[in-house]
Amino acid sequence: MASHFALFVDLENCGGKKSMLMDVIERVKIRGDILIGKVYGYTDSYSDLKETLLSNTFSVVPSLRFGRSQKNSMDIQLVIDALDVAFRNELIDSFCIVSGDSDYVPLVGKLKSMGKFVLGISRSEAASNVFMNACSEFQFLESVASGKERPGVAVGEALTLKDVNDLIVTILEENGSGEMLASEVKSVLLRLRPNFAEKSVGYSTFGKLLTRLAQQFGSFSVAAEQFNLIVRLNTTHRASGEQLNTDNFVKVFARILAEYKEDGFDRVNPSILKSAVQAEYPDFTERAVGLRRFSDVLRALERERLLELEIDENGNMLVHIL
Repeated sequence: MASHFALFVDLENCGGKKSMLMDVIERVKIRGDILIGKVYGYTDSYSDLKETLLSNTFSVVPSLRFGRSQKNSMDIQLVIDALDVAFRNELIDSFCIVSGDSDYVPLVGKLKSMGKFVLGISRSEAASNVFMNACSEFQFLESVASGKERPGVAVGEALTLKDVNDLIVTILEENGSGEMLASEVKSVLLRLRPNFAEKSVGYSTFGKLLTRLAQQFGSFSVAAEQFNLIVRLNTTHRASGEQLNTDNFVKVFARILAEYKEDGFDRVNPSILKSAVQAEYPDFTERAVGLRRFSDVLRALERERLLELEIDENGNMLVHIL
């Protein structure tokens, strides 16, 4: 059974970019229905979010700047709203909080004590270790968006076969086992794109569409087992034919760093960067590029003026993308 989520977003934490907000909404919709959505700190500078907020029935808490306590007042309002929902709305069994502030730890504890699942999402540079450990599950915002092939088609417009294939791959990747019943895949697909219909892309049944996609793109396979149609992700579908070596690794890292920069990330955790590289190059090792440790790789990239290494107030290393 799908979860019923309340989603609360600190716009400053997610950067207020439309692509980031859509990535968060998509990640939560894969897990269940968003019954309540709310964003905090809204100003006219976020006007490009209006269509996304309206189409997902979000409400907003505007940012009214006064004195030095503005950020704290937004945090308190989020806590009040979350607790109000937890006590009053019995349909909500899961919460997603997009912020890494340790001030939310008591809220997370209270929600968990009421039997609620709490998913935390935050930029790696702003994520508190205490908040991360308190959540039922935590994901870095960079990982939510990392490696995604965003369809050029907007939500509400007609989907192409490639659009449908990419969405199904995302759904399967989010599933722990990498396989799902075809009926479950379709249910999640409809949550992500309510306008989806197999007939709109030329197929009379969803099973026939899955078979066609499996043959054309090879991202997943389809098999009938005990009267059920099973969809399985092909784990090597994103593996690159190219291998990283001393000659090309700087170019590859430069591209990945540029993609993070374009998505609005100025700083990322080194582990996030390494995971993004390994998602494209599963066989990547430091020795393959002539170095011993990942910290050596980072220092080599620093010498190339692609990044600067910083230490935050908690003593954690961060990659500042130049």
